[in-house]
Amino acid sequence: MSIQTLYTAATGMESLQTKLDVIANNLANVNTTGFKKGRANFEDLFYRNYKYPGSADQNNNLTATGTAVGLGSRVQSVQTSQQQGAFQVTNGQYDLAIEGQGYFQVTDPATGQQLYTRAGNFSINANNELVLGSASSGKKLFPQVTLTQGDTNFTVAPDGQISVTNAGSTTPVNVVQLQLATFQNPEGLLKLGDNLYAATESSGTPQPNTPGLQGAGQVRQGALEASNVEPVQELIDLITTQRSFELNSQAIQAGDQILQLISNLRR
Repeated sequence: MSIQTLYTAATGMESLQTKLDVIANNLANVNTTGFKKGRANFEDLFYRNYKYPGSADQNNNLTATGTAVGLGSRVQSVQTSQQQGAFQVTNGQYDLAIEGQGYFQVTDPATGQQLYTRAGNFSINANNELVLGSASSGKKLFPQVTLTQGDTNFTVAPDGQISVTNAGSTTPVNVVQLQLATFQNPEGLLKLGDNLYAATESSGTPQPNTPGLQGAGQVRQGALEASNVEPVQELIDLITTQRSFELNSQAIQAGDQILQLISNLRR
């Protein structure tokens, strides 16, 4: 029936609208440090079976195929790509990037909640503590890094060992060993915005590891990980999604025209 065509095509348009939203978010974050692009996955809805495969006909012969009409599609999930982003060399002493897997651990002082991020644009706040983003954001790096007045030569080794040179000294002193959190299923992390993630039952329990060990990546000082969004690929996806949206709208127009013809038969 043509009325079913309208509902089926509408599910396709609704699903494609969600995909457009995902693409728009990817393009909007093409310059966001540590951003991981999303990908909309689709699945077909249930089917109206007029004849099941293997059913017997009037001559008791089994049918090789059945007759089933699908009722549209929906978004199954929005998957997060874990592909490594390009490195941007900044030479900033507090800028850190992860080469490989893992997340920086930060603590929200307002709630005490442990959060995770791939963005390594850290800075020093008024208490000489290393925090994520601007000094006013308050998300402290964990394990906590607190410097003293006059410290120089802030250095982060690839294995996460942080050292400084105290005032009046020429010998570097180890401050803290940086740990990176890894997850069994990083795609299961909850996105919170502000370049932050929270652990969920789907992601699994965070496993703190020394950078370079147990699958954790190494730390690169003086660089930031750029977004892994590929603008050209996103534009291609945008065009194909627009065309698919148009095709579904044409199916609705065709179904409407057939309904109009049927309603005019009595005249």
